[in-house]
Amino acid sequence: MQAAPLRATPATAPALPRPSVTGALRAVEAVLMRGGQRTARRNAWTSVLEDRRRAKDRHEAEDVLEAAATHRPQAT
Repeated sequence: MQAAPLRATPATAPALPRPSVTGALRAVEAVLMRGGQRTARRNAWTSVLEDRRRAKDRHEAEDVLEAAATHRPQAT
């Protein structure tokens, strides 16, 4: 008598999507940090992004002012 071959997964099992690293990290974050801490971290990240935007705007304004200062009108 011969034993039936073993299968790693049953043929009737549905294919589940493979979890991503991002999804796993978010799940861990949700478990470890409750609402208040999560909100604080989200607010801090929003502030970082806003600071970066302001720094970019400031740099662009400096470039415009520097270009305007070096441009001299020609006398006629």
